[in-house]
Amino acid sequence: MPAGRKVIITCAVTGAAHTPTMSPYLPVTPEQIAEEAIGAAEAGAAIVHFHARNPDDGRPTPDPDVYAPAIDRVRRESNVIVNITTSGGPKATVEDRIAAALRFKPELASLNMGSLSPYGRQKILDKFELWQHPWEQELFMGAPSRVYPNTEEIITRTIKEVGSGGTRFECECYDVGHLYNVAYFAEIGLLTPPFIIQTVFGFSGGIGLDADNITHMRNVADRLFGTDYRWSVLAPGKHQFRLCTMGATIGSNVRVGMEDNLYLEKGKLARSNAEQVARMRDILTLLSFDIATPDEARQMLALKGQGRGDG
Repeated sequence: MPAGRKVIITCAVTGAAHTPTMSPYLPVTPEQIAEEAIGAAEAGAAIVHFHARNPDDGRPTPDPDVYAPAIDRVRRESNVIVNITTSGGPKATVEDRIAAALRFKPELASLNMGSLSPYGRQKILDKFELWQHPWEQELFMGAPSRVYPNTEEIITRTIKEVGSGGTRFECECYDVGHLYNVAYFAEIGLLTPPFIIQTVFGFSGGIGLDADNITHMRNVADRLFGTDYRWSVLAPGKHQFRLCTMGATIGSNVRVGMEDNLYLEKGKLARSNAEQVARMRDILTLLSFDIATPDEARQMLALKGQGRGDG
C-alpha cells in the first residue's frame, strides 16, 4: 500500500463483553459513553461504534431509550460517524437487536455475518476474586453453553429493516466462512458495494491470531469482492495494536477501543478510549499513513452523511 494513503480509525467505546469489575475506566452510563465517544473523535477516530449499558449496574442493554442521551449528544457535539451495533446476547430477539438502529437510523451499523459460540471465556472467572455485580459472574459461567445466533433469517431481516433508512452495514467477519456469507448476501442483492468488511481475529470461536491469517482473509476477500470492498482489522487485548498495525501495512483500516481491549500497554489499563485512539494514530503516523477525517471516511465508505435520514 502506498505511504500517505488514508486510514480510517474506528473506536468501539464499550461493547458488551467486558464488565465493570474488569476496569474502573470502562464507560457505563450514557454520559460516560458520550464523553468517551467525543474524546475518541477528538483523538482521531472517524467512526465511533456504540453499545449501551444499564447505567445502574453496567449490564448490556438494547434499549433505545438508554442509547438516546449518548447518541443525541455525540451528534450535537461531533461530526464523527455513528455506528450502532445490531448484535445481542443469546436470548435477544431480532426486535431487541435492531431497535436502536431503527430508531436512530445511523450512517453505519455493524452486522455479524455468522453464528458464534465462545470457547474458554469462563476462565476469566479465575482472574478476579470479587465481582461488583452478580450478572458479571453469570455472564462468564454461562459461556460454555452459549451461542450467538446470526442465521440467514436474522441477517436478512436486519439488512432489510435497518437498511431501509439508508444505513450501510459494517460486515463483521470472525472467520473465512463469514466472508462467503457476505458474498451470498451480495449475490441475492441485499448487500451492495463497496462492501465494508471488518475482519475479527482472536475471538473465541473464530479465526486465530496468526499473522498469515490476516493475509489469508485479505486474499479471500480479494477473490470474492475484487476492489469493491473497504477492509478493517480488529483484535482483542494485547494483540490489538500489533494486528491492527500489521493490517494497516497491507491495506486495512483499523479498530481500537475498550470493547476489544482494556489496556494501553502491558500492565497499564487505558484510562480512556481516546488514549487508545491516540496511540494507534501515532503508530500510523510514524508509518507515514494519513488519518481519515469523518468526512473523508464517509466518502470512502459511501455513507449517506449526517442529517440524511438520521433519527
